[in-house]
Amino acid sequence: MKTSLILLFNFFLISALCQNVPIDFEQNGNGLNWTWTTFENDINPPVEIVPNPDVSGLDTSSTVLKFTALQSGNPWAGFESMHGSDIGSFSFDSTNCTVKIMVWKSVISDVGIKFVDPTSAAQPEIKVPNTLVNRWEELTFDFSSRIGVYPVLKDQIVIFPDFDLAGRTQDNVIYIDNIYDTGSNSNVNGLTQHFSKSSDIYPNPVFDVLYIDNVKNKSVKIVDLHGKIQIYKTLTPGANNLDLSFLSNGIYLVKLYEENYPSEIIKLIKN
Repeated sequence: MKTSLILLFNFFLISALCQNVPIDFEQNGNGLNWTWTTFENDINPPVEIVPNPDVSGLDTSSTVLKFTALQSGNPWAGFESMHGSDIGSFSFDSTNCTVKIMVWKSVISDVGIKFVDPTSAAQPEIKVPNTLVNRWEELTFDFSSRIGVYPVLKDQIVIFPDFDLAGRTQDNVIYIDNIYDTGSNSNVNGLTQHFSKSSDIYPNPVFDVLYIDNVKNKSVKIVDLHGKIQIYKTLTPGANNLDLSFLSNGIYLVKLYEENYPSEIIKLIKN
């Protein structure tokens, strides 16, 4: 019974520290096939995933999310992910409390973001106004004051793209992309949020060959900051080195699995 409880606790801990970001609405990324639900927007037209309307600016990605804030909708109209299965379950800490989001809007108004727990409990949204119109702009939201604050566990993101208590004079189309960005957050595509300071990998920074110690029953996955898997390999005591000469210089995440369970994640610098 004691062993079962320990395994259950470990499973819950791993699950609670997983987060599917960045939300980029791209094929093989996050957000494209999520269950987004609109609310407080009169007839609640669904969000659309559309080609990027302005690839000449700050955001050059292929696809983005389109939200039409209806004139007849409420100022706090928006859209939200499905509990649990979309963004995953996580808690705020120093690695993920800064949230960035790309917006393209034709009007100046607040953009609001809040995170909700499995029982629908939540702290109030944080709102930041855009300062540019008809072009992409990156907004930054600081959730550091919410670290350790009830409700600690989050499993849903809610976006208010056109929060204007003065009301709308027309339907406003807003485009959204790159929620959480890739440089503002240490977590990529469901990887756990905490970096390990393990000495199991060396050298770090690495030039060509990476060595991994204690490889019994261990696998390794290396991903870039876009979540693309570069290496996924089962290690053996006689083959504990990886040739990384083909990788471009930059930052990668090394995720080590032991007996099929994620055990640690290490930030790796490739020179």
